[in-house]
Amino acid sequence: MSQRVDYQKQSPELFKKFVEFNLLAEKSAVEESIRDLVAIRASQINGCAFCLDMHIKQATIHGETPLRLHHLAAWRESPLYPPRERAALAWTEVLTQIPAQGVPDDVYDRVRGQLSEKEISDLTFVIMAINAWNRINVGFRSVPGSHDKAFGLDKAKLA
Repeated sequence: MSQRVDYQKQSPELFKKFVEFNLLAEKSAVEESIRDLVAIRASQINGCAFCLDMHIKQATIHGETPLRLHHLAAWRESPLYPPRERAALAWTEVLTQIPAQGVPDDVYDRVRGQLSEKEISDLTFVIMAINAWNRINVGFRSVPGSHDKAFGLDKAKLA
């Protein structure tokens, strides 16, 4: 598969501002390990191979274990994720696939029980960012691994 439109070239101002937004989201109150899991889980749901590839490599570089990465698709059944991560993953899933009746109170209450208001707000922006990247990269068929060297992802040694 090849990339359909070079969105960076066609919309340079929007791309630049979106990268700036993403960089701000990376400085959020939510720890890097949760941001990594959220990016991977949303990308799994959205079927974004480019983002899955990138964020699995980033998580590996950040010290995430292979077993936790393998279990992520079935996080509810896995004992490897503490309550804080479970809450963040539940929030990710509900905001990635918003139910017709909106976000259920039990999901919000679970998140509210584990994260501060600032963390919930920041996490929501992190989820917004990865969902937008997923849509860009799925829509334009970005090739997984095509930017590894530029982003330093070759350090993950997963290729």
